Amino acid sequence: MNKPASLICAPKHVGSRHAHDHFEVSAEPVANQLLAWRDRVGHVIDVLPTSHATTTPFNASIDRYKLADRVFTDCSSDALLLDRSIARISTDKVRDYVFQVFTQGAMESIRGGPQEHGASARASIVAMDMNQPIKMSRGRCRVLTFFVSRPVVEAALPHAESIHGRVFENTTPMTQLMIEHVEAFSRKLPVISSAEAASTFDTAVQLMLAAFSKQAKLGGHVRAAARSAMFDKARRYVQNNLYQPWLTPEYVLMAMQLPRATLYRLFQHEGGLGRYILNCRLREAADELVRYPDRQVIEIAYSLGFNSASAFTRAFRRRYDLAPQDHRLMAAQRMGNAMPGHRNVAGRIDQ
Repeated sequence: MNKPASLICAPKHVGSRHAHDHFEVSAEPVANQLLAWRDRVGHVIDVLPTSHATTTPFNASIDRYKLADRVFTDCSSDALLLDRSIARISTDKVRDYVFQVFTQGAMESIRGGPQEHGASARASIVAMDMNQPIKMSRGRCRVLTFFVSRPVVEAALPHAESIHGRVFENTTPMTQLMIEHVEAFSRKLPVISSAEAASTFDTAVQLMLAAFSKQAKLGGHVRAAARSAMFDKARRYVQNNLYQPWLTPEYVLMAMQLPRATLYRLFQHEGGLGRYILNCRLREAADELVRYPDRQVIEIAYSLGFNSASAFTRAFRRRYDLAPQDHRLMAAQRMGNAMPGHRNVAGRIDQ
């Protein structure tokens, strides 16, 4: 069966400048509107349907622009509950940073990262690291989204992961300036050249990175560069030794030959060096559980420095809100649904 005209989203070029496609759900029957939306835009995050999702109308549309290696979207939708779980992360390859600028409505709540946010009536800017879980509730809104590659963000911020889940509310002249800049960009995007579009996109990203850097106290030019180099060295040491049972903050201190206070300041945005090591091991375990489905959970736990299955399960549950066995099952179900002949319930598509 052919899709209704409003659901056909063949790529086109805007004035022979950049690839663009448009999508909306208005022509779908009410019972299919939210599901159609989930199937179309769930390429980085899952849309969780509510109990009345198939009985009430759902309004949504999106314009997506591809600017060389940059992606920008202009989306309007009714209220949504969104979730990027550890099972999702372990079964896809999306690792970008995402910056969402709310020009109408706002994020109502967000769980993930260093901040927990409740309801807010103000437009806001939200940063997300697609390599970390997050759950969000947002009301009816218009949101302009920048997909930015990891190298770009990590070159600008020495502790880029720490901006995950951070929010700027529209309460300062700087925030208002950023929102106005992005709104102007979205208005002129259909008629400007690719070079101008890429330059304006990059300017907006740099403004947001500077703002989040200041909020998280990550800036400082030369000092920031030095902190970045030290942090990268310590992070590489941790990553290279995750499977060593002796890996502890004390061993990292000895290996780095830095003052204790200096090293601990480097990881304060991660909740401390010990918490960083634990979270890295849990993140690696999440991937191992999916990569080796026949390997016993206790083997994976022991290999990553946990001294018992119960300790591993408690830590995993605290971090990801589910047991290791449940994570493995959810990931297996997701991968099965993505196989040919199965409907992908997450609605995943490529950017």
